[in-house]
Amino acid sequence: MAVNTITDLIPDLYNALDVVSRELVGFIPAVSSDLTFERAAVGQTVRSPVAPASTASDITPAVTPPDDGEQTIGNVDMTIQKARRVPVRWNGEQSLGLNNNGPTRSRIMVDQFAQAMRTLCNEVEGDLAALHIAASRAYGTAAQTPFGTAGDFSDASNVLKILKDNGNASDAQLVIDTTAGAKLLGLQSRYDIAGDTIMQNQGIIVNKAGLMLRESAAVKTSTAGTMSGGTVATGSYAVGATVLSLKNATGTGACVAGDVITIADDTNKYVVASVSQAGANPATGDTITLAAPGLRKAISGEKVITVIAAAARNMAFTRSAIALATRAPALPVEGDSASDREIVSDPRSGLSFEVSMYKQYRQVQYEVALAWGVKAVKSEHIALLLG
Repeated sequence: MAVNTITDLIPDLYNALDVVSRELVGFIPAVSSDLTFERAAVGQTVRSPVAPASTASDITPAVTPPDDGEQTIGNVDMTIQKARRVPVRWNGEQSLGLNNNGPTRSRIMVDQFAQAMRTLCNEVEGDLAALHIAASRAYGTAAQTPFGTAGDFSDASNVLKILKDNGNASDAQLVIDTTAGAKLLGLQSRYDIAGDTIMQNQGIIVNKAGLMLRESAAVKTSTAGTMSGGTVATGSYAVGATVLSLKNATGTGACVAGDVITIADDTNKYVVASVSQAGANPATGDTITLAAPGLRKAISGEKVITVIAAAARNMAFTRSAIALATRAPALPVEGDSASDREIVSDPRSGLSFEVSMYKQYRQVQYEVALAWGVKAVKSEHIALLLG
């Protein structure tokens, strides 16, 4: 049995976490997470539990309570998409030279471990932010930063309205970029507006308009498709329809999944889930599929489609709408040459990093590793706040 030499590093690791946990990580603590130490291979399907909706019944007096209350807990199949590592290596001469004037190596290693954990944390955060393409609808104006009017939280309340209209706004989250965060903190944090000094004193984003507001440095800015002048083919499309046929007209360019579009005579901003387009220009037989729950207003006749320009994709969602699964990376049955391993958990982001130590010839390599997968579970409960 190997001596547990990583134990001596625990203070350094937690000092590193203290730095990482204060980075702008908004998505990771806001989503539904399955954060266990069970190992899974890249490409392996894992299941994340999902509680079903509850049902109510009439109260009928009786000798005993009703024999009910069981629920079938569902699950979402997810794939572990990545297994990533960040190495930290030292040899004997480096350690000796730095420690001649005190424990200098230990201080440097705190920074190295902080950078390693930050690198992995930012990758996970970025993968969650990339799920903006799975949103249902959008609110706001491209290239116009939200929360630009003091005392006006309507940007938050209107994106929350999308979730409410789609049937679920419980445990709702809104993750915004630092530009929107600067507007919010600068214009909405005055005591006479916010009603308290929390944002001024602590610099944090709080619960407003029924949303838990968070900041993230990973919020994406989309690259919009090039379709211009495209039209929905003449026909009737009921509320809830998701597949729209295109007309071979004068339109140019292509629409892409994740585009935010508007349709003539309809103020809703829809997110494109997928596109079936054979050529560079919209033609008869091409289709656009909208994200669920589809059209909010029925279409009759030919209607022009407008693609919204590139915009920051701030995201509102219920916690259960996005799932994150993390695991320690897989090992062979026989194990490997690591002399010790520890799991170090960050209580703020919820991530648990595996730290391994490999003793080599006159040097030692530490490895910080994590395997994870992300999935948009329910498009109806994800909305965008454009910026």
